Amino acid sequence: MSSDAPESFGMLRVQARACAEAGDFVGALDLLDRARAQAAAAGDVDQIDLATSFRAAILIEQDQGDAEAPRLREILLRSEHAESCHFAAYNLARFHELRKDFRKALFYARIARDRAELTGQDEWVGWCHNLIGNSLLAQGFVAEATGEYERALALVPSRPDAARARVLDNLGYCRVLAGRMQDGFRLLHESLRTLIRMQRPGYEVSSRLDLCFAHLEAGRYRQALRHGQGALRVARQVGDGEAEKNALYLIGVAAGHLGDEGLAGASYRRLQESFFPEQSFLSGFLASVDVRALVNLHA
Repeated sequence: MSSDAPESFGMLRVQARACAEAGDFVGALDLLDRARAQAAAAGDVDQIDLATSFRAAILIEQDQGDAEAPRLREILLRSEHAESCHFAAYNLARFHELRKDFRKALFYARIARDRAELTGQDEWVGWCHNLIGNSLLAQGFVAEATGEYERALALVPSRPDAARARVLDNLGYCRVLAGRMQDGFRLLHESLRTLIRMQRPGYEVSSRLDLCFAHLEAGRYRQALRHGQGALRVARQVGDGEAEKNALYLIGVAAGHLGDEGLAGASYRRLQESFFPEQSFLSGFLASVDVRALVNLHA
């Protein structure tokens, strides 16, 4: 291998990450294809595996990961390179999380954490704790998830960025579920401020939903309605159907508490017509029964 190959691969890797963070996924994939071709020419299997994992991460987030999962599993089974195995396992966990198979997601997230610990990269370990927390929270293990998010915050960089804001959102939601409202509001507001400033609406919608839920739990129905309507607007903007569904329900709850039966009924009808067209009874049921305790916004 030529002496400048690792530097060139690293440069392509950094450029690809910058493209992905800017939303230029086509450009990121092109750079990673070049990185993988360069690694193949140099015979560097570990770098080939890394480029494959980074490509998979982008495709998985775009719901195009079906063909990538077998490649990631093959890396995880074959490779003894801790970094390659970490990223392969992490992306497999994310793949299953997006498909709501949270047990498999938890399995791979824990493998990713173990491999990250071998690399000595505390930040990577922190992101794994966040991912583990996601799978636990989705299954209703709030206390266990809380511990994972706390560990994540202790390990990830303290700079305000979108990734850290997501951890703040997750922990803030857990605090609200545990009745620690003041701390929950502080974390959620910090998360939302960061995401608005960084113009990351795809992540912002979760913080808005969680703030809507928190205000409902605190009996602040006007504030809940405002955040719910904001969440609905952003969910439609980014095409997040799951978030739109949750926002319509929470808007209906807030409107009902405010005595605005027209808005509540309209929200429940839109929810039923758009997402549960075969269940014509649903809008009337939701208007008469508060099922908020059964809703998990992070599942």
